[in-house]
Amino acid sequence: MIFRRALQREFTHTAAAVFVALFAILITTVLIRLLGQAAGGGVPSDAVLALIGFGALTELPIVLTLTVFVAVLLTLSRSYRDSEMVVWFAAGVPLTAWIGPVLRFALPLVLVIGGVTLFLGPWAHLKNAEYRERLETRDDTQRVAPGVFRESAGSRRVFFVEGGAGENGRVRNVFVSDEREGRLTVIASSEGYLSTDAEGNRFVVLEKGRRYDGKPGTPEYRVMSFERYSVQIEERQAMGQPPRTRTRPTAELLSSPDDRNLGELAGRVGMPLAALLLALLAIPLSFVNPRAGRTNNLLIAILTYLIYSNAITVSQAWVSQGRLRFELAVLLPHLVVLGLMALMFYRRLAVSPFWRARA
Repeated sequence: MIFRRALQREFTHTAAAVFVALFAILITTVLIRLLGQAAGGGVPSDAVLALIGFGALTELPIVLTLTVFVAVLLTLSRSYRDSEMVVWFAAGVPLTAWIGPVLRFALPLVLVIGGVTLFLGPWAHLKNAEYRERLETRDDTQRVAPGVFRESAGSRRVFFVEGGAGENGRVRNVFVSDEREGRLTVIASSEGYLSTDAEGNRFVVLEKGRRYDGKPGTPEYRVMSFERYSVQIEERQAMGQPPRTRTRPTAELLSSPDDRNLGELAGRVGMPLAALLLALLAIPLSFVNPRAGRTNNLLIAILTYLIYSNAITVSQAWVSQGRLRFELAVLLPHLVVLGLMALMFYRRLAVSPFWRARA
Protein backbone atom coordinates (compact mmCIF):
# COMPACT_ATOMS: atom_id res chain seq x y z
CA MET A 1 0.00 0.00 0.00
CA ILE A 2 0.98 3.62 -0.46
CA PHE A 3 1.01 4.43 3.22
CA ARG A 4 3.33 1.49 3.96
CA ARG A 5 5.92 2.62 1.43
CA ALA A 6 5.65 6.20 2.65
CA LEU A 7 6.04 5.11 6.27
CA GLN A 8 9.09 2.96 5.52
CA ARG A 9 10.77 5.87 3.74
CA GLU A 10 9.98 8.35 6.49
CA PHE A 11 10.99 5.90 9.23
CA THR A 12 14.36 5.46 7.55
CA HIS A 13 15.02 9.17 7.07
CA THR A 14 13.96 10.04 10.60
CA ALA A 15 16.01 7.18 12.09
CA ALA A 16 19.12 8.32 10.21
CA ALA A 17 18.77 11.87 11.57
CA VAL A 18 18.07 10.69 15.12
CA PHE A 19 20.98 8.23 15.06
CA VAL A 20 23.44 10.87 13.86
CA ALA A 21 22.32 13.27 16.59
CA LEU A 22 22.40 10.68 19.39
CA PHE A 23 25.71 9.19 18.24
CA ALA A 24 27.27 12.66 18.08
CA ILE A 25 26.11 13.31 21.65
CA LEU A 26 27.56 9.94 22.74
CA ILE A 27 30.94 10.55 21.09
CA THR A 28 31.11 14.07 22.51
CA THR A 29 30.34 12.85 26.03
CA VAL A 30 32.93 10.08 25.86
CA LEU A 31 35.49 12.44 24.34
CA ILE A 32 35.02 15.08 27.05
CA ARG A 33 35.42 12.46 29.79
CA LEU A 34 38.54 10.95 28.24
CA LEU A 35 40.11 14.34 27.51
CA GLY A 36 39.61 15.25 31.16
CA GLN A 37 41.36 12.04 32.19
CA ALA A 38 44.14 12.66 29.66
CA ALA A 39 44.67 16.21 30.95
CA GLY A 40 45.09 14.82 34.47
CA GLY A 41 47.54 12.16 33.31
CA GLY A 42 45.14 9.29 33.89
CA VAL A 43 44.98 8.35 30.20
CA PRO A 44 47.76 8.88 27.62
CA SER A 45 46.75 11.19 24.80
CA ASP A 46 47.59 8.57 22.18
CA ALA A 47 45.07 6.17 23.73
CA VAL A 48 42.04 8.49 23.57
CA LEU A 49 40.97 7.46 20.06
CA ALA A 50 41.01 3.72 20.82
CA LEU A 51 39.10 4.20 24.08
CA ILE A 52 36.49 6.31 22.26
CA GLY A 53 35.94 3.45 19.82
CA PHE A 54 35.52 0.87 22.58
CA GLY A 55 33.19 3.18 24.53
CA ALA A 56 31.05 3.85 21.46
CA LEU A 57 30.64 0.12 20.78
CA THR A 58 29.56 -0.60 24.35
CA GLU A 59 26.92 2.17 24.28
CA LEU A 60 25.69 1.46 20.74
CA PRO A 61 22.67 -0.70 21.82
CA ILE A 62 21.26 2.18 23.87
CA VAL A 63 21.67 4.59 20.96
CA LEU A 64 20.00 2.19 18.52
CA THR A 65 17.14 1.48 20.93
CA LEU A 66 16.43 5.18 21.31
CA THR A 67 16.75 5.62 17.54
CA VAL A 68 14.04 3.04 16.84
CA PHE A 69 11.73 4.41 19.53
CA VAL A 70 12.12 8.09 18.65
CA ALA A 71 11.97 7.53 14.88
CA VAL A 72 8.60 5.77 15.09
CA LEU A 73 7.28 8.26 17.62
CA LEU A 74 8.27 11.37 15.62
CA THR A 75 7.02 9.98 12.32
CA LEU A 76 3.57 9.05 13.57
CA SER A 77 3.28 12.23 15.67
CA ARG A 78 3.93 14.28 12.53
CA SER A 79 1.15 12.33 10.79
CA TYR A 80 -1.26 13.30 13.56
CA ARG A 81 -0.19 16.97 13.50
CA ASP A 82 -0.52 17.22 9.71
CA SER A 83 -3.92 15.45 9.80
CA GLU A 84 -2.67 12.54 7.69
CA MET A 85 -4.09 10.16 10.28
CA VAL A 86 -7.52 11.67 9.67
CA VAL A 87 -7.30 10.65 6.03
CA TRP A 88 -6.21 7.10 6.80
CA PHE A 89 -8.86 6.64 9.50
CA ALA A 90 -11.54 8.02 7.15
CA ALA A 91 -10.38 5.51 4.52
CA GLY A 92 -11.02 2.69 6.99
CA VAL A 93 -7.39 1.99 7.98
CA PRO A 94 -7.31 1.07 11.69
CA LEU A 95 -4.50 1.97 14.05
CA THR A 96 -3.37 -1.66 14.17
CA ALA A 97 -2.46 -1.45 10.48
CA TRP A 98 0.67 0.46 11.52
CA ILE A 99 2.04 -2.58 13.39
CA GLY A 100 3.25 -4.26 10.19
CA PRO A 101 5.27 -1.30 8.82
CA VAL A 102 6.74 -0.61 12.25
CA LEU A 103 7.83 -4.24 12.62
CA ARG A 104 9.39 -4.28 9.14
CA PHE A 105 11.34 -1.16 10.05
CA ALA A 106 12.28 -2.17 13.61
CA LEU A 107 13.17 -5.87 13.27
CA PRO A 108 16.47 -5.37 11.35
CA LEU A 109 17.62 -2.84 13.94
CA VAL A 110 16.50 -5.13 16.76
CA LEU A 111 18.64 -7.91 15.28
CA VAL A 112 21.60 -5.52 15.15
CA ILE A 113 20.98 -4.54 18.78
CA GLY A 114 20.84 -8.20 19.78
CA GLY A 115 24.09 -8.95 17.96
CA VAL A 116 25.90 -6.03 19.55
CA THR A 117 24.52 -6.76 23.03
CA LEU A 118 25.17 -10.50 22.99
CA PHE A 119 28.46 -10.65 21.08
CA LEU A 120 30.12 -7.38 20.09
CA GLY A 121 29.45 -5.54 23.36
CA PRO A 122 31.21 -8.06 25.65
CA TRP A 123 34.17 -8.12 23.24
CA ALA A 124 34.40 -4.30 23.36
CA HIS A 125 34.23 -4.33 27.17
CA LEU A 126 36.99 -6.96 27.28
CA LYS A 127 39.28 -5.09 24.87
CA ASN A 128 38.65 -1.85 26.74
CA ALA A 129 39.67 -3.48 30.04
CA GLU A 130 42.75 -5.10 28.48
CA TYR A 131 43.81 -1.85 26.84
CA ARG A 132 43.47 0.10 30.08
CA GLU A 133 45.45 -2.61 31.90
CA ARG A 134 48.26 -2.29 29.37
CA LEU A 135 48.22 1.47 29.86
CA GLU A 136 48.59 1.01 33.61
CA THR A 137 51.76 -1.06 33.08
CA ARG A 138 53.45 1.77 31.21
CA ASP A 139 56.45 3.21 33.03
CA ASP A 140 56.45 6.86 34.03
CA THR A 141 58.71 7.99 31.17
CA GLN A 142 55.98 7.14 28.68
CA ARG A 143 53.58 9.49 30.45
CA VAL A 144 55.78 12.58 30.01
CA ALA A 145 54.68 15.20 27.48
CA PRO A 146 56.65 18.38 26.64
CA GLY A 147 55.37 21.50 28.34
CA VAL A 148 52.86 19.67 30.57
CA PHE A 149 53.07 18.70 34.24
CA ARG A 150 52.22 15.00 34.49
CA GLU A 151 51.66 12.76 37.50
CA SER A 152 53.00 9.24 37.71
CA ALA A 153 50.70 6.23 37.84
CA GLY A 154 50.70 6.22 41.62
CA SER A 155 50.39 10.03 41.91
CA ARG A 156 53.68 10.05 43.83
CA ARG A 157 55.81 11.81 41.24
CA VAL A 158 55.33 14.90 39.09
CA PHE A 159 57.26 15.35 35.86
CA PHE A 160 57.84 18.35 33.64
CA VAL A 161 59.90 18.58 30.46
CA GLU A 162 60.19 21.91 28.69
CA GLY A 163 61.41 20.65 25.32
CA GLY A 164 60.68 17.41 23.49
CA ALA A 165 63.29 14.86 22.52
CA GLY A 166 65.29 15.81 19.43
CA GLU A 167 67.18 13.61 17.04
CA ASN A 168 69.63 12.63 19.79
CA GLY A 169 66.81 11.67 22.16
CA ARG A 170 67.65 14.40 24.69
CA VAL A 171 65.12 16.62 26.46
CA ARG A 172 65.71 20.06 27.98
CA ASN A 173 64.94 21.52 31.39
CA VAL A 174 63.70 18.48 33.29
CA PHE A 175 61.81 18.83 36.59
CA VAL A 176 60.97 15.86 38.83
CA SER A 177 59.18 15.97 42.18
CA ASP A 178 59.05 12.80 44.26
CA GLU A 179 57.30 12.47 47.64
CA ARG A 180 57.50 9.37 49.82
CA GLU A 181 57.29 8.70 53.55
CA GLY A 182 56.75 12.39 54.31
CA ARG A 183 59.93 13.55 52.54
CA LEU A 184 60.09 15.55 49.32
CA THR A 185 62.77 15.23 46.66
CA VAL A 186 62.99 17.77 43.84
CA ILE A 187 65.38 17.33 40.93
CA ALA A 188 66.01 19.96 38.25
CA SER A 189 68.45 19.48 35.40
CA SER A 190 69.24 21.18 32.13
CA GLU A 191 69.21 17.99 30.04
CA GLY A 192 68.15 14.37 30.24
CA TYR A 193 67.82 11.20 28.17
CA LEU A 194 66.96 7.51 28.43
CA SER A 195 69.64 4.81 28.58
CA THR A 196 69.61 1.00 28.58
CA ASP A 197 72.46 -1.09 29.93
CA ALA A 198 73.72 -4.46 28.67
CA GLU A 199 71.29 -6.35 30.94
CA GLY A 200 68.27 -4.52 29.58
CA ASN A 201 67.73 -2.26 32.60
CA ARG A 202 66.43 1.18 31.69
CA PHE A 203 67.65 4.39 33.30
CA VAL A 204 66.77 8.08 33.20
CA VAL A 205 70.06 10.00 32.98
CA LEU A 206 69.98 13.66 34.04
CA GLU A 207 72.89 16.03 33.48
CA LYS A 208 73.93 19.37 35.00
CA GLY A 209 71.36 19.80 37.72
CA ARG A 210 70.53 19.94 41.41
CA ARG A 211 68.72 17.73 43.87
CA TYR A 212 66.81 19.07 46.89
CA ASP A 213 65.89 16.70 49.75
CA GLY A 214 63.91 17.60 52.82
CA LYS A 215 60.71 17.50 54.82
CA PRO A 216 58.01 20.01 53.80
CA GLY A 217 57.33 22.64 56.48
CA THR A 218 60.79 22.36 58.05
CA PRO A 219 64.12 24.11 57.24
CA GLU A 220 65.92 20.77 57.07
CA TYR A 221 66.83 20.57 53.39
CA ARG A 222 69.87 19.18 51.65
CA VAL A 223 71.03 20.52 48.31
CA MET A 224 73.31 18.59 45.97
CA SER A 225 74.71 19.55 42.58
CA PHE A 226 75.53 16.88 40.04
CA GLU A 227 77.00 16.54 36.59
CA ARG A 228 75.35 13.19 35.93
CA TYR A 229 72.48 11.52 37.82
CA SER A 230 70.97 8.13 36.88
CA VAL A 231 67.66 6.70 38.12
CA GLN A 232 66.56 3.17 37.24
CA ILE A 233 63.08 2.82 35.79
CA GLU A 234 61.02 0.19 37.59
CA GLU A 235 58.86 -1.88 35.29
CA ARG A 236 55.26 -1.90 36.44
CA GLN A 237 53.68 -5.33 36.67
CA ALA A 238 50.12 -5.87 35.59
CA MET A 239 47.89 -6.71 38.52
CA GLY A 240 45.85 -9.79 37.82
CA GLN A 241 42.22 -8.85 38.31
CA PRO A 242 39.28 -11.22 37.98
CA PRO A 243 37.36 -10.64 34.75
CA ARG A 244 34.26 -8.50 35.12
CA THR A 245 30.94 -10.10 34.28
CA ARG A 246 30.23 -7.68 31.44
CA THR A 247 33.44 -8.73 29.67
CA ARG A 248 32.51 -12.41 29.54
CA PRO A 249 31.14 -13.85 26.28
CA THR A 250 27.51 -14.88 26.25
CA ALA A 251 28.45 -18.55 25.75
CA GLU A 252 30.50 -18.43 28.94
CA LEU A 253 27.58 -16.94 30.86
CA LEU A 254 25.38 -19.80 29.68
CA SER A 255 27.98 -22.44 30.57
CA SER A 256 28.33 -21.24 34.18
CA PRO A 257 24.89 -19.98 35.24
CA ASP A 258 25.55 -18.50 38.68
CA ASP A 259 23.69 -15.45 39.99
CA ARG A 260 26.08 -12.83 38.61
CA ASN A 261 26.25 -14.44 35.18
CA LEU A 262 22.48 -14.87 35.00
CA GLY A 263 22.00 -11.23 35.99
CA GLU A 264 24.28 -10.08 33.19
CA LEU A 265 22.51 -12.42 30.76
CA ALA A 266 19.11 -11.00 31.76
CA GLY A 267 20.35 -7.50 30.93
CA ARG A 268 21.70 -8.59 27.54
CA VAL A 269 18.50 -10.39 26.58
CA GLY A 270 16.36 -7.51 27.78
CA MET A 271 17.90 -4.87 25.50
CA PRO A 272 16.67 -6.15 22.10
CA LEU A 273 13.28 -7.09 23.60
CA ALA A 274 12.95 -3.57 24.96
CA ALA A 275 13.79 -2.07 21.56
CA LEU A 276 11.07 -4.15 19.87
CA LEU A 277 8.38 -3.37 22.45
CA LEU A 278 9.26 0.33 22.53
CA ALA A 279 8.88 0.53 18.76
CA LEU A 280 5.36 -0.94 19.04
CA LEU A 281 4.53 1.17 22.10
CA ALA A 282 5.37 4.29 20.10
CA ILE A 283 2.28 3.69 17.90
CA PRO A 284 -0.35 4.52 20.55
CA LEU A 285 2.03 6.96 22.29
CA SER A 286 2.35 9.03 19.12
CA PHE A 287 -1.21 10.39 19.31
CA VAL A 288 -1.17 14.18 19.18
CA ASN A 289 -4.14 16.52 19.27
CA PRO A 290 -3.24 19.49 17.01
CA ARG A 291 -5.12 21.80 19.35
CA ALA A 292 -3.09 20.67 22.37
CA GLY A 293 0.60 20.93 23.10
CA ARG A 294 3.01 19.10 20.83
CA THR A 295 5.48 18.05 23.50
CA ASN A 296 3.19 16.19 25.89
CA ASN A 297 3.59 12.82 24.19
CA LEU A 298 7.35 13.29 23.90
CA LEU A 299 7.62 13.88 27.64
CA ILE A 300 5.50 10.82 28.35
CA ALA A 301 7.60 8.77 25.93
CA ILE A 302 10.88 9.84 27.57
CA LEU A 303 9.49 9.05 31.01
CA THR A 304 8.29 5.65 29.77
CA TYR A 305 11.72 4.82 28.37
CA LEU A 306 13.49 5.82 31.58
CA ILE A 307 11.16 3.74 33.75
CA TYR A 308 11.44 0.77 31.39
CA SER A 309 15.25 0.83 31.19
CA ASN A 310 15.58 1.31 34.96
CA ALA A 311 13.22 -1.62 35.54
CA ILE A 312 15.48 -3.84 33.41
CA THR A 313 18.55 -2.63 35.30
CA VAL A 314 16.92 -3.24 38.68
CA SER A 315 15.81 -6.72 37.63
CA GLN A 316 19.35 -7.47 36.47
CA ALA A 317 20.76 -6.33 39.82
CA TRP A 318 18.24 -8.40 41.76
CA VAL A 319 19.17 -11.53 39.80
CA SER A 320 22.86 -10.88 40.49
CA GLN A 321 22.04 -10.58 44.20
CA GLY A 322 19.92 -13.73 44.22
CA ARG A 323 16.74 -11.82 45.08
CA LEU A 324 14.88 -12.58 41.83
CA ARG A 325 14.70 -15.59 39.56
CA PHE A 326 16.21 -15.30 36.11
CA GLU A 327 12.96 -16.21 34.35
CA LEU A 328 11.03 -13.47 36.14
CA ALA A 329 13.72 -10.90 35.40
CA VAL A 330 13.59 -11.74 31.69
CA LEU A 331 9.79 -11.73 31.44
CA LEU A 332 8.35 -9.44 34.10
CA PRO A 333 9.38 -5.94 32.84
CA HIS A 334 8.48 -6.82 29.26
CA LEU A 335 5.13 -8.35 30.18
CA VAL A 336 4.23 -5.17 32.06
CA VAL A 337 5.10 -3.06 29.01
CA LEU A 338 3.24 -5.50 26.75
CA GLY A 339 0.13 -5.17 28.95
CA LEU A 340 0.45 -1.37 28.94
CA MET A 341 0.74 -1.39 25.16
CA ALA A 342 -2.36 -3.60 24.78
CA LEU A 343 -4.30 -1.24 27.08
CA MET A 344 -3.23 1.83 25.09
CA PHE A 345 -4.16 0.18 21.80
CA TYR A 346 -7.56 -0.75 23.24
CA ARG A 347 -8.20 2.81 24.40
CA ARG A 348 -7.16 4.32 21.07
CA LEU A 349 -9.34 1.85 19.14
CA ALA A 350 -12.32 2.13 21.50
CA VAL A 351 -12.41 5.93 21.64
CA SER A 352 -13.47 7.68 18.45
CA PRO A 353 -10.71 9.78 16.88
CA PHE A 354 -10.78 13.43 17.78
CA TRP A 355 -11.72 14.45 14.20
CA ARG A 356 -15.01 12.47 14.46
CA ALA A 357 -15.86 14.07 17.79
CA ARG A 358 -15.78 17.51 16.18
CA ALA A 359 -17.94 16.48 13.21
